[in-house]
Amino acid sequence: MSDLTPAAAPNDGTPVDEPPMEAVVDLLGMLAYGELVAFDRMAADARLAPDLRRRAVLSEMAAREITNYRRLAGRLAELGADPEAAMAPYVRAVSDYHEQTEPNDWLEGLTKAYVGDAIADDFTREVALVLASPDRDLILDVLHDSEHADFAADELRAAIAIDPKVANRLSMWARRLVGEAISQSLRVAGERPSLAALLAGRGTDFQALLKRLTTAHTARMGAVGLNN
Repeated sequence: MSDLTPAAAPNDGTPVDEPPMEAVVDLLGMLAYGELVAFDRMAADARLAPDLRRRAVLSEMAAREITNYRRLAGRLAELGADPEAAMAPYVRAVSDYHEQTEPNDWLEGLTKAYVGDAIADDFTREVALVLASPDRDLILDVLHDSEHADFAADELRAAIAIDPKVANRLSMWARRLVGEAISQSLRVAGERPSLAALLAGRGTDFQALLKRLTTAHTARMGAVGLNN
């Protein structure tokens, strides 16, 4: 990947040049579809909740995902793009990921939200740094809401405190999630090179990026008592 990393380009998040519109539309389309799928998943996970309080919490979060989707779709329309066409390239990869990582119970669903979604968000934040306002601000704002992750983390810590053996099962599940997420991410990068070009355009050190993502993942796992 070194041929994609110009040595003279800054790595402070400041756009070097205005990114091509195709790349902006690709990123917004990917995020919009992700928010739409997140709504579906949270609504389904709510039905796995062990009580009405937890079901209500997830249902409220699902509603916010639809709000985020509408904001992203609205911005795509402002740019003259068809939101449905912008989302279409990501349907297969995202669907394959979720088909391969269907949770069997409430705790597996929470682990998927806590681990899998967080890795995707970390990567997207890195890509968004190359964009100018208002697109950069919109993406970072959409990703800012950590309530779902915080809720999942609290639930996982509580479950492990009650039954420490749960940690081993969920740790294995988390490793599977990460592997599948990386696989599908590489697939998307290969099919949509404009996204990789966004990172290359700001002179991203890909090895350093991978290290940052891995470090954040390791800390996230340890914070809830899971083994990396």
